[in-house]
Amino acid sequence: MNCIQKPILTEKASLLTEKSNRYAFRVDHKANKAEIKKAVEDMFNVVVKSVNTMVVVPKTKSRYTKAGNITGRAAKYKKAIITLKDGETIDFYSTI
Repeated sequence: MNCIQKPILTEKASLLTEKSNRYAFRVDHKANKAEIKKAVEDMFNVVVKSVNTMVVVPKTKSRYTKAGNITGRAAKYKKAIITLKDGETIDFYSTI
């Protein structure tokens, strides 16, 4: 089972990468920290120092249409913040 879905490439995540060598990934909701650590180490050939996980709460969205006010929710997902050992890096753009 591949628990890593995709990397999160936002401004906040890139600041984490530059300052403290941490990377953000969107992961499977059922994956635990040990599975995430093993998947990152196997996929990118790096040494993982620590893994922090969180479930991102879905935001409510609403818009006004001819039929009236329509409300809905975005999907929730699990995010993992990976801290690598000093000197290790992950290059997401090398495979493009």
